[in-house]
Amino acid sequence: MALNTTPNIADGDGFYEELVAAQRDLTDEQAERLLAKLVLLLANHIGDRAVLSEAIALARANTLRRAPQPAAN
Repeated sequence: MALNTTPNIADGDGFYEELVAAQRDLTDEQAERLLAKLVLLLANHIGDRAVLSEAIALARANTLRRAPQPAAN
């Protein structure tokens, strides 16, 4: 199985709203913990180590490529 990177979530906007709502009223630490737990739950559901490794590499590369730029003064 290969990592599916094409849009595949039914009601993507609704999913995003639910994800944001789940973090509402949490401290930054609680929100980070929630997201970490969600990642681990979904990784367990996927289960395929090759797919998980591909996802980790893609997420890391994307994060490094999109590093925020310092604000102009």
